[in-house]
Amino acid sequence: MSDPSPRRALCGRCDLPVRTCVCAFVARVRNEVDVLVLQHPDEAGQAKGTARLLRLGLARCRVLVGEAFDPAALLALLDGDVSASALLYPADTVRGTPTPLPAASPRRLVVLDGTWRKSLRMLHANPLLQTLPRWSLSPAGPSRYGALRKAALASQLSTLEATCAALRDIESAATRYDPLLATLDRFVAERVRFGEARARPQ
Repeated sequence: MSDPSPRRALCGRCDLPVRTCVCAFVARVRNEVDVLVLQHPDEAGQAKGTARLLRLGLARCRVLVGEAFDPAALLALLDGDVSASALLYPADTVRGTPTPLPAASPRRLVVLDGTWRKSLRMLHANPLLQTLPRWSLSPAGPSRYGALRKAALASQLSTLEATCAALRDIESAATRYDPLLATLDRFVAERVRFGEARARPQ
């Protein structure tokens, strides 16, 4: 028996339905620091996710979907050198001592894309990530993303916002990522226009 419900045509670049395709307004930015986004599987199909905008907007960005990654494969993605990478994540104070920052500016930023609970599970499932120096943020204001997904704290940022903030700090580029943040603003406005509801924090 054939499926009675017609499938929506998807854009081959952003993987969104053609009517909500974001390709036309995504700004392209040439980042100096490589970005590796490890995306929780639950986020991969989220139309409201911002990792998609990072993949489309950053010149040097790779997105891998999974929860537990093969250690050897993950180390290879880091060029076999964890000292050159930093994990975008709050400082590890569970054991009483914060994870030190890299001695020099990292050449690669590793980003976990998922809710706080799921990103923590990813961190626990991948011991190699726990060895990376942390790059932490102190957001100055509320997220631009609040109309789409309500965070547990007003200071919690979307994946795109947090990544842009970290890259801005690492590269000492105060305005380089403003075009991507403007893309986020338009993305949020478009999703609201198409009736996206705000989800609860997880």
